[in-house]
Amino acid sequence: MPLVTSAEMFKKAYNGGYAVGAFNVNNMEIVQGITEACREERAPVILQVSKGARAYANHTYLVKLVEAAVAECPEIPVVLHLDHGDSFETCKSCIDGGFTSVMIDASSKPFAENIEITKKVVEYAHDRGVVVEAELGALAGIEDEVQVAAEDSHYTRPEEVEEFVSKTGCDSLAIAIGTSHGAYKFTAEQCTRNEKGELVPPPLRFDILKEVVKRLPGFPIVLHGSSSVPQAYVQMVNANGGKMPDAVGIPESELREAARSAVCKINIDSDLRLAMTGTIRQYFAEHPDHFDPRQYLKPARANIKELVRHKLVDVLGCAGKA
Repeated sequence: MPLVTSAEMFKKAYNGGYAVGAFNVNNMEIVQGITEACREERAPVILQVSKGARAYANHTYLVKLVEAAVAECPEIPVVLHLDHGDSFETCKSCIDGGFTSVMIDASSKPFAENIEITKKVVEYAHDRGVVVEAELGALAGIEDEVQVAAEDSHYTRPEEVEEFVSKTGCDSLAIAIGTSHGAYKFTAEQCTRNEKGELVPPPLRFDILKEVVKRLPGFPIVLHGSSSVPQAYVQMVNANGGKMPDAVGIPESELREAARSAVCKINIDSDLRLAMTGTIRQYFAEHPDHFDPRQYLKPARANIKELVRHKLVDVLGCAGKA
């Protein structure tokens, strides 16, 4: 099937009590690992491209990689989505360039300005059959070109969501309930330690999510900054020359709880990068004489595939929903 929008995808997810995985892509191996797992698990998928990915790999190359994945996996629905578009011009470029979904992130702006910018993107996108995700609230952390200091972050205010959605006409809404961008989501001071001595982040604000759902019944909600930062890969990185102290993510049990409610899209990025980096570091430690990129990218792709499979089945609950 051709690329689709997320409209029907989110409707099914909302009613079915699961979330669709939104995975950021930067190269061929990541695209292949994600879509092969989705094809085998018969899961819908959103392939996300950030502004940084477009600068790194070039818009045309990324679109063609996703189109190749669609040709290889025709039995699963695939959305091509712009992640954290920071301006009307960036969103317009992606809409005109073949994307079926865009995010306009004006969450750093005052409320009225966020509405104004988002509405402009929505009007342009809807005229061309493209859907729009917006954001209300600001997540802390660093991910790609998104950098928000802790003091500038704030939770979504439920009392604002109805006016925002009504005035902008956006198709889904990313909210801030305690997730955070990047692999270093929380400081040690923000966490507690369990009986094993492992850092445990503060719990997500499900009370905010519940109030948002009450005010926007049937409306798809999005969670950014939802990588779990698998400790096995953190340890693999550190055991092979890396230095990632106190990298901690969102507990998968909390993400599964969110997926059972109105959260229809959960963004996962750092986990895939960790899987790739950890695998490559370990490969070179075990094979110091190898130099062919195919040799180390093949196991990296395989580990990305297995990580995505785990997310589809055990966290998102979207396996078998294609």
